[in-house]
Amino acid sequence: MGKFKNGHPGGPGRPRGSRNAINLMLDKQAETDAGTMVAAMVKAASEGDRVAARLVLNRIWSTPRGRAANVDLPPIKTPEDLLAAHAAVAAAITAGTITPHEGVGLASMLETHRKAFELVAQEKRVEVMEAELRSYRKQLA
Repeated sequence: MGKFKNGHPGGPGRPRGSRNAINLMLDKQAETDAGTMVAAMVKAASEGDRVAARLVLNRIWSTPRGRAANVDLPPIKTPEDLLAAHAAVAAAITAGTITPHEGVGLASMLETHRKAFELVAQEKRVEVMEAELRSYRKQLA
């Protein structure tokens, strides 16, 4: 007969959210000496320690998740205006004003705009077809 129950070949494992002994010890150390450690890190960074400076700055300033793309897009009031907007995005990438990655984001936004125009056009076509169908049914009745 096996040592463990069926379905639990490695045993139940550690309970969710529990910490191992090393992490518990480090948590206790941080509770008592956190201020001293931070002050030492800041002092080392101010004295020119690049690793310490990087660690301190990474905690002060978060990594940017993106930036506003500085592209002059023409007003988009019709589907035809999207062609000029895509051309403006391509020109900005070529000029180096925005990165290709940012250009992909803008192109995706413009594609969503195109789909919205397409949806509105489809709705209008359906409304016209329904009106014609109602008119045809009236003529048959």
